Amino acid sequence: KNIIMIGPTGVGKTEIARRLARLAHAPFLKVEATKYTEVGYVGRDVESMIRDLTDLAVNMVKKEESEKVKNKAKERAEERLLDLLLPSPSRKERREIRGTGTNNAKVAHDQSIPLPGPSESTREKFRKMLREGKLDNRIIEIEVEEKNIPMVEIFSGAGVEEMDINIKDMLGSFFPKRSKRQKVTVKEAREILTLDETQKLIDMDKVTEMARMKVEQSGIVFIDELDKVAGKPSEHGPDVSREGVQRDILPIVEGTTVNTKYGMVKTDHILFIAAGAFHISKPSDLIPELQGRFPIRVELSSLGREEFIRILKEPQNALIKQYIALMATEGVTIHFEDEAVEEIAETAVLINDRMENIGARRLHTIMEKLLEEISFNAPDLKGQKITITRDYVKERLSHFIKDEDLSRYIL
Repeated sequence: KNIIMIGPTGVGKTEIARRLARLAHAPFLKVEATKYTEVGYVGRDVESMIRDLTDLAVNMVKKEESEKVKNKAKERAEERLLDLLLPSPSRKERREIRGTGTNNAKVAHDQSIPLPGPSESTREKFRKMLREGKLDNRIIEIEVEEKNIPMVEIFSGAGVEEMDINIKDMLGSFFPKRSKRQKVTVKEAREILTLDETQKLIDMDKVTEMARMKVEQSGIVFIDELDKVAGKPSEHGPDVSREGVQRDILPIVEGTTVNTKYGMVKTDHILFIAAGAFHISKPSDLIPELQGRFPIRVELSSLGREEFIRILKEPQNALIKQYIALMATEGVTIHFEDEAVEEIAETAVLINDRMENIGARRLHTIMEKLLEEISFNAPDLKGQKITITRDYVKERLSHFIKDEDLSRYIL
């Protein structure tokens, strides 16, 4: 069932959808409803969100497949590197080797005689040195594929997007791929050759098919700012970026087939999550048909003091942990007292109540303002330990709370 989330900015609507996608290992795309226009007008049409989701899924599956063949690709790249470091004898040398000896005719015609190349012991010695990184700085010459000259965008995205033709790919396929010799270090060559071998080992047809299945069965599209395209019908002609967009979203949400460069993609089982603050408009301002396509309605309330304290302390990469790690790079040790964290949360709630409520995003600007002086003087404070107390927080932020005009500068 499709979901519509209603709640003020900064309460975690997008984060909920992103976590859901991560848990389900599903392709996830976040789009803004405001950047689309009705089909036939200049701008992106809503079908492009499915194309973007498919592109994303292809990259996701390709990455997964690359991980599976990573070790094999490294082995192949290593063999190619050893071939470059220990080149086999040239054809002329081979002829000279074959032509020496007491019975020239016999040796020349006897194909069973092995030709001397780099001995196995030498190759193994080089392999060991290569793995230990002793040859990393040696310069070698390798053949790399020449990148095509970037072409100027001739067409606007509107018409071409409908046909789903990638002009660059189309023109690029007309010209044969050329390779050039390039001098690089062994370390760089290993990366280039590993990438090249990975590409050879991946079956792109299989990747495309798996990606299409992933999109159709478990794809998630998060449509943000839906409230911005809701509103009363325009009195002056067609409203192409509001009601027109809503009408175009209808068939995609209901279930249709979209043409992409990877084939036809059905949207019947894609999960659509719409979100909006709905401050000015109401969900009932959406066209009735679209309201019916989002049967689950979730209302999120504003975050308070307790939630802010948890946001500052609990997550793996909590805001306070980030600032402690940032200052540690300058050799400054920072410690936040529990009372100081509570004061930061209370200040955020107070400014949100007095000014525009921007939710948890307020914590970023408060933390930045709080540690502004320490950040600036960090190089001179190397080796010191600083404790952030409630009094320090009050001192740094008190004048912003007292003076409402000044607090407007804390975005």
